[in-house]
Amino acid sequence: MLSIRNLRVQFGNFPAVDGVDIDLAAGELLGIVGESGSGKSVTMLALMGLIEAPGVVTADKLEFQGRDLLKLNAGERRKLVGAELSMVFQDALTSLNPSYTVGYQIGESLKAHRGLRGAALERRVLELLELVEIPDPKRRIKAYPHELSGGMNQRVMIAMAIACEPKLLIADEPTTALDVTIQAQIMDLLLRLQREQGMGLIMITHDLAVVAEMARTEPPRDTQRVPLPLERPLAGARVAVMYAGQVVETGPVPGLFDSPHHPYTQALLAAIPEHSRGAARLAALPGIVPGAQDRPSGCLLSPRCPRVQPRCNAERPALAQGVRCFFPGEMHG
Repeated sequence: MLSIRNLRVQFGNFPAVDGVDIDLAAGELLGIVGESGSGKSVTMLALMGLIEAPGVVTADKLEFQGRDLLKLNAGERRKLVGAELSMVFQDALTSLNPSYTVGYQIGESLKAHRGLRGAALERRVLELLELVEIPDPKRRIKAYPHELSGGMNQRVMIAMAIACEPKLLIADEPTTALDVTIQAQIMDLLLRLQREQGMGLIMITHDLAVVAEMARTEPPRDTQRVPLPLERPLAGARVAVMYAGQVVETGPVPGLFDSPHHPYTQALLAAIPEHSRGAARLAALPGIVPGAQDRPSGCLLSPRCPRVQPRCNAERPALAQGVRCFFPGEMHG
């Protein structure tokens, strides 16, 4: 369904996305993980056609259901985005328009893509509010975003995104700024909708626990349960770990959790608080993601890597067998 080859997003001299390859089959789950500044959101914004000047997007291949997204004109893209390809953005309250009711905003895409009007439109908006489990939807359809909680606004955003039954849904940090119980409910909702509607789902996150939860093939029996960060995930999803604009490791879940090979993936897993029980300090990777002025000529992780070798400083590794590293190895201990 989705095929990306050598995607690059350049802002002046800074490559925010640097040669990303991604494939996604219909109905498949993919988690994209990495710390802030790793290029996760920019990669998906490029796919959606939402990179504005001075950003420049290039790719050897950027196809969705066989259509070349780089060749679409503005009108063709408007027909596609919101109908077959949708995105749930970070921080729902800032993504919703404060001047319009949530019902009106959900209805906009239905009017544009499905031509619904009047009673048929209102019925579909109510169906969507019920689908995302908003209590008392008949009253909430006339509510403004500031009258709803953060969790309910996030559900409204999800309702807007799935209104036209898209083939692919991208969720960009959908649980940011929500408390832990609401995070679990939003995750359960997204996974249930993905299963019921057969959508492809790309989940952007910095939280490996979210990816672990994403890989569940069956919904938890207790929908109020808060997922434990170290619960072993079931099979059924893939994860791509990004660093400094590149995919550094990719593989199925839970395989990547059980035996990570790239030092950065290992550092992300080691940073989970449960792995540092009894230690005086939490495990952490020193340094920061390189910017425009301090981008290494060799491996982009080399200034921070605990296993760095002379070759790492001189050459940039390619992604081979799912790992971008000259000296990959399983994490021990």
